[in-house]
Amino acid sequence: MLEIVRGDITTLAVDAIVNAASEEFRGGGGVDGAIHRAAGPELLAECERHDRLPTGEAIVTLGYRLPSRYVIHTAGPMWRGGGRHEHRLLAHCYRSSFAAAREHGDIRTIAFPAISTGIYGFPKADAAEIAVREMQREEAHFERIVACLFDDETVELYRAVIGEEFD
Repeated sequence: MLEIVRGDITTLAVDAIVNAASEEFRGGGGVDGAIHRAAGPELLAECERHDRLPTGEAIVTLGYRLPSRYVIHTAGPMWRGGGRHEHRLLAHCYRSSFAAAREHGDIRTIAFPAISTGIYGFPKADAAEIAVREMQREEAHFERIVACLFDDETVELYRAVIGEEFD
C-alpha cells in the first residue's frame, strides 16, 4: 500500500526510513540533518565507518534513537539542468533503496522523503512522477510504502500523480 502524508519522517514508526544523504555520507542539512539529529551521534559514528556514498546507491544502517529500526541512506542527484542523467539517477535512488530493503530481509514498511528536491534543486513535479512510479512498482513487495513529504505543495504533486484529490 502506498501512502502519501505530510509530516516529519523522523517520527514515523516504520521498519526503515530513507535518508536523502550526501555523497560525503556524514550528515548535513535538510532531511539528512534532521535524521542525524533525531537518531543521535551513534548514526554518524556508523556512517563514518563507510566511504563515500555514490549518487544513486543505498546503504542500510541502524536507526538508533529513531522510531524506525533502520535508515536507508541514498545520495540523490543534484539538479544541473537535466542533461546529466539526473532523472535516471533519481530513479536509481529509489530502486537501490528498495533493493537494499529487500536484501536486508526484515524491512516490510518503508518511508521516503522527496529525494533531491530541497537544496539539490530537482524539480518537484518531475521528482514526484519518478518517486510515485518507483514506489508503485514495489507495492507488491512491501506491506506499506510511505511518501512522507515536508510541504503541502509536494503532497499535492504526489497526489496528482496517483490521481488523488488533495484535502
